[in-house]
Amino acid sequence: MSKKIAVFPGSFDPITKGHENILTRGLPLFDEIIVGIGHNTNKNYFFSQERREHFIKKTFEGEPKIKVMRYSGLTVEFCKEIGATHILRGLRTSADFEFERAIAQMNNAMAPQIETIFIVSDPAFSHISSTIVRDILLYQGDIAKFVPAAVHV
Repeated sequence: MSKKIAVFPGSFDPITKGHENILTRGLPLFDEIIVGIGHNTNKNYFFSQERREHFIKKTFEGEPKIKVMRYSGLTVEFCKEIGATHILRGLRTSADFEFERAIAQMNNAMAPQIETIFIVSDPAFSHISSTIVRDILLYQGDIAKFVPAAVHV
């Protein structure tokens, strides 16, 4: 039987407690989860790819089933390249669902062998987004409640 490998894609600018929770809850479902740090040329990032990768690796040090890789281009193509069987996504709101459903259906049309799995956000974390965390950082606010300890800057 082949390994169940999931890609959890995102920019993780920065990783939040919501991301951490989805990954932790996804661990029993897969043999390996690759946190795929995507690069989007249309985005201006707050943290460098190196810092974002460091934050994720530090957050999950000691968890051998979680690996971190950087990629650019389509997530579904990255999945094919590394032999991933699933894409893991978290859902916070109904708007997230509509957006993610459309992407999952397009990915399925391009690569039907790769299944998208959604995990609904824990209500304790559903209000947290990387965008809001970046805004708090921009104005020198305290982000400790919203990000793993590895991100405390």
